[in-house]
Amino acid sequence: MHYGIIAAGEGSRLVSEGVALPKPLVKLNGVPMIKRLIDIFMQSSPESLSIIVNEYMTEVRTFLESLELPVPLNLVVKTTPSSMHSFYEVSKMIPEGKFCLTTVDTIFRADDFRRYIDAFIADDVADGYMAVTPFIDDEKPLYVATDDSLHITGFLDKPAEGVKYVSGGIYGLTRPAVDVLDRCMAEGVSRMRNYQRRLVEAGLDLKAYVIDKIIDVDHAGDIATAQEFIK
Repeated sequence: MHYGIIAAGEGSRLVSEGVALPKPLVKLNGVPMIKRLIDIFMQSSPESLSIIVNEYMTEVRTFLESLELPVPLNLVVKTTPSSMHSFYEVSKMIPEGKFCLTTVDTIFRADDFRRYIDAFIADDVADGYMAVTPFIDDEKPLYVATDDSLHITGFLDKPAEGVKYVSGGIYGLTRPAVDVLDRCMAEGVSRMRNYQRRLVEAGLDLKAYVIDKIIDVDHAGDIATAQEFIK
């Protein structure tokens, strides 16, 4: 499995609330968020790791370059206007094959993630495995509509009858999904949620994988919540 991390945001909300460290280096139970993600990935059939950071995160770049990993690290240093644009930049570095992408502030339990990856690896039919959760933590959640077999039928900005889940920010994808991303960039599409809608419109077979709880670290108060969650 190839892995990717989007860590190119500015973390402006944390900064405004007094958190001095760049978001990827904020520690959860003593471990920087980005290092915790990498450690989990390295226990889940890793083949390569691709990460994007912005040009201002010199501390993050130095930290990543100091790591000794068992797989190749592809590091992209570029400031982008959105997570979808960051995904596009990092997608150029991801080798052929299945890959899993997350943002750096997506917090989940290691055991839940390993089960998710094992299921994605074992599925030879689906074009993608999107982690979803019934736990709503995001300020502007993306609701995920599914059929009875957990195949994704739509991505919604607002809750709707029968829709049980929201996006967990963990994207397991294959090469056809990158082709859709390339078309989105060419057509001026913006935002990850609009890209995900395009995946459905393109007819890709996307499976929802349910994880009971996934949280984001967007505010200073979320740090303590995340530490307790994964402790």
